[in-house]
Amino acid sequence: MNVIVLSSKVLPRLFERSCIVIDYDKQATEYAQHRRVHPEVLKNILTDGGIHGASNVLEVGCGTGNYSVALETAVGCSCWGIDPSEQMLSRAKGRSQTIRFQPGEAESLDFPADLFHLVFSVDVIHHVDDRSAYFGEAYRVLKRGGKVCTVTDSEEIIRHRQPLASHFPETVEMELKRYPRIGELRVLMESVGFDAIHETTVEFAYSLDDIQAYRDKAFSSLHLISEEAFQMGMARMERDLREGPIPCVSRYVLLWGTKN
Repeated sequence: MNVIVLSSKVLPRLFERSCIVIDYDKQATEYAQHRRVHPEVLKNILTDGGIHGASNVLEVGCGTGNYSVALETAVGCSCWGIDPSEQMLSRAKGRSQTIRFQPGEAESLDFPADLFHLVFSVDVIHHVDDRSAYFGEAYRVLKRGGKVCTVTDSEEIIRHRQPLASHFPETVEMELKRYPRIGELRVLMESVGFDAIHETTVEFAYSLDDIQAYRDKAFSSLHLISEEAFQMGMARMERDLREGPIPCVSRYVLLWGTKN
């Protein structure tokens, strides 16, 4: 059977498990309630991105607007955000009167050439069907000297996620199928002209004392496992939570490239 994912980021995708449907329009409430900015990702985008008040920044797959709002708040840059999900965009628009949130897809950016200083995405690239087309479009809309940043998970990160991999081990196989390898992304970036390609790994440790986000399946991987596996994982979390807050570590790879 196939898993059909109606992504908030791009077109529907197929997976090899069962006929589970993830409708990100319906998930917008859970995303708005539970998903937060990763502080180390934000810090790295601000420092390595070199953005300031006069910068133009595009977030691809902006969801409910967490990162666009955070960047605008931090430095006052001009921000655009695109996403295919109307409900995600509706919630994003309610958070800022100045950020230009609009429908759009990664493979076909509806912007003129040489407009942006930074094009970035957070936890989106695994939803993009034609990644080469996306990087080509990012290159086109960037100014000379502008940067692209892809925030994603490596194989190592997926295998050691806390608490997803530790409490829901069935998510690992599914995630490895849909996330591209970092080396593959580097090759695609080089093929469209990006150089100075480099990567940074960031992490943020925290303690989890409220597992409602997991009950609400605010993480798409929880929709891709069986209900039995999900309930077993929740039982593990509830058991551990009775002993005290659950120690967690959130890690990401930030893959950078420059248009020269």
